[in-house]
Amino acid sequence: MTLLPVTLASDRLRLEPLEERHLPGLVEAAQDPELWRYLGALDLRDPARLTSWLELVRVERERGDGLAFVLVDVASNRVVGSSSLYEYSAQHRRVEIGRTWIVRSAWRSWLNTEAKSLLLTFCFEDLGLGRVQLKTDARNERSQRAIERLGAQREGVLRAHMVLPDGYVRDTVMYAVTRADWPAVRARLLHLRATRGGAS
Repeated sequence: MTLLPVTLASDRLRLEPLEERHLPGLVEAAQDPELWRYLGALDLRDPARLTSWLELVRVERERGDGLAFVLVDVASNRVVGSSSLYEYSAQHRRVEIGRTWIVRSAWRSWLNTEAKSLLLTFCFEDLGLGRVQLKTDARNERSQRAIERLGAQREGVLRAHMVLPDGYVRDTVMYAVTRADWPAVRARLLHLRATRGGAS
């Protein structure tokens, strides 16, 4: 089984598979340099990196092992970020959620929690996966707090894991939600959404 394009939605947020029509809104939302402090390899303000990213997304989608989403705020119908499923393995029933960024005005709001809730629900309840992993730069404490708020378990640090475009050798913190974790994580996310909470 391969990943097929799907739209995931709540009353506040839509995750739409990336299409060419989204590019103007995506690039407009990506102009804040603070978004890319720990995501330099993904900096969509750089035309060369944008082109490389779009090619990567296209190849993953054609192979059926990756799917990039744009995050659309329902109230304004504006693109407010992006997130992806990638490194999908039907055999091992796992996927990674990552390449996530949201506009700074939505930091510490409901948006990231809502997006991850939609993605995790899709992964466990529609795809029937056994593991969803997330990872982040060890320096990015805000991202780590946001992931932990979801209920994901910290599994450790991958030392000297990645060389970033500026030459920095990054340590990566790895997290995961497993099928055994999912009932508790699902209840946590449902509570946050029901109370209109979810600041991350």
